[in-house]
Amino acid sequence: MTVLPDDEFSLAAEFPDASRDDWRRLVEGVLRKTGAAEASGPAVEDVLATELEDGLTVRPLYTSSDFAGDAGCPGAPPFVRGGKPEGNALTGWDVRQLHRQPDAARCNEEMLADLENGVTSLWVSAGAAGVPVERLPDALDGVHLDLAPVHLDAGAEFDAAARELLRLYETRSVPPRAALGNLGADPLGLLARTGDASDLDGQCASAARLAETCHGGYPGLRALTVDALPYHEAGGSAAQELGASLATGVAYLRELTAAGLTAEAACAQLEFRYAATADQFLTTAKLRAARRLWARVAQVCSVGPAGAAQRQHAVTSRVMMARRDPWVNMLRTTVACLAAGVGGADAVTVLPFDSALGLPDAFARRIARNTSSILLEESHLAQVIDPAGGSWYVERLTDELARKAWEFFQEIENAGGQAAAWRSGLVAERLAQSWERRSADLAHRREPVTGVSEFPHLAEEPVQRAPAPPEPGGGLPKVRRDEAFEELRARSDAHLAATGARPRVFIAALGPAAAHTARVGFAANLLQAGGIEPVHEPETVGEADVAEAFTDSGAKAACVCSSDKLYAEQAEGVAAALVAAGADPVLLAGRPSGAEREAYLRAGVGEFVYSGGDAVALLSSVLDRLGVA
Repeated sequence: MTVLPDDEFSLAAEFPDASRDDWRRLVEGVLRKTGAAEASGPAVEDVLATELEDGLTVRPLYTSSDFAGDAGCPGAPPFVRGGKPEGNALTGWDVRQLHRQPDAARCNEEMLADLENGVTSLWVSAGAAGVPVERLPDALDGVHLDLAPVHLDAGAEFDAAARELLRLYETRSVPPRAALGNLGADPLGLLARTGDASDLDGQCASAARLAETCHGGYPGLRALTVDALPYHEAGGSAAQELGASLATGVAYLRELTAAGLTAEAACAQLEFRYAATADQFLTTAKLRAARRLWARVAQVCSVGPAGAAQRQHAVTSRVMMARRDPWVNMLRTTVACLAAGVGGADAVTVLPFDSALGLPDAFARRIARNTSSILLEESHLAQVIDPAGGSWYVERLTDELARKAWEFFQEIENAGGQAAAWRSGLVAERLAQSWERRSADLAHRREPVTGVSEFPHLAEEPVQRAPAPPEPGGGLPKVRRDEAFEELRARSDAHLAATGARPRVFIAALGPAAAHTARVGFAANLLQAGGIEPVHEPETVGEADVAEAFTDSGAKAACVCSSDKLYAEQAEGVAAALVAAGADPVLLAGRPSGAEREAYLRAGVGEFVYSGGDAVALLSSVLDRLGVA
């Protein structure tokens, strides 16, 4: 084989070298030409930077100089690049499907269908939130327990469910070394979900006994799950989710070592569960950072490299799942699954697109499991070990996120550990602060939700599903990105049911289409996000005929839309005519200032509709004025 010298095989050798300063100068010209900014030098990057949660900032350009750390090698500390040297390249990630069907016979049918069609392990909700514990044998009838790993999630009934599964292994003559999965003990996760600490010590003792059982005779079984989903689902940031999981994992290490297990054996009993969102880079960085953080904990505990790799289960986020236009959830979960796979998750659960509405149907379950199958079998996503490695953006984001998560972990530890921090209200307070900031972004549509706050479909037929068993509550709240807009849409639905029509706003478009189309589209989209039907007929109105058109529309409110130039000529007269015709309120699409704004207000304009405004507050005010309870 002939190897070419470096000087004969230099990619892009015919092009001159480009520096960061060269790039900045080109961007300066573009910014000046478009009128976006007059920045120069390093300030150019500040103009194009994007702020993320946790005080993180995404820069527009990354080079090798932006990451001076060492991500290591796959399968070696600090495990940033993966927990195994081969990554998921040999078998792909574990495709794990959630089962919450309370009817044991139907649950069994769904399990067998999943296993026959690509699912490689079962995540079974048992007890009050799923199949009854005593019916687990029926639900698992026909499942080859020596081939299909079973991961339990039984809440407060975890000990009884675990004992039932262990008995089932014995009854079906499954060799202890062939039993695979997780018994699902998670006392601190249960505390976060229920707020009930009355039996926390007893539950921790039960979890420790299960860990001793698994360590002593079931090498393929883990006893505990460190479930970070409660913190994510309460509105926590990525760093808070990581920090809380780290504190929980450390608390379990203390319990298990106190019960007699070595630190290495205790680490082997833990599996960590994280949320995967449609923010693909943040999800990928989160999983990589989680392994790095846990490797540091293991190092401090004198755990060798063989036991320091974190076992990860990624679940597509419930917070991002919308109840309106739920079909869009398929796209969100696809991106989240991709991000989890790229991030090196050992197991991935794609929640069905209709899971926010109740128990998913067969079609939704099929799409969920096929999402992983397509990414693995057709996109070959797992055939590259750590596909994100070497991306200076992802490496830098991983490093920054890990540092922020470590800060939150230290804050919890300084408060006395996870249980003490929970009792003091520290954890709940920090999560609530994060959700408050994010709620403001959602309300102002800085974080758009397709099908909800952007491009809603008012005529959509609601998707109906059988109700799911209620999950334990009483602890941390459960939030959704769509909740504020969902409340507005629910008001509209009630109005439709009571009156036969949705609340309406007349679109008073001034001048030719070229002058008003952009603002008509913006206003109509915004109004529909609140369940308000825009009526744009006729296409164009003026001061002379706007009152008649408004009366004919059957609407009680109006929104004036056009260009700033035509506003200066007609807006005051049109607004006054609408007020005289009974329009209340009168909106105007745009954000005038100074004397113009005051003039429009005097003419009867009550609200201004513009990009970046508080859409939830505006829509709620309009519904109030329209008498929608």
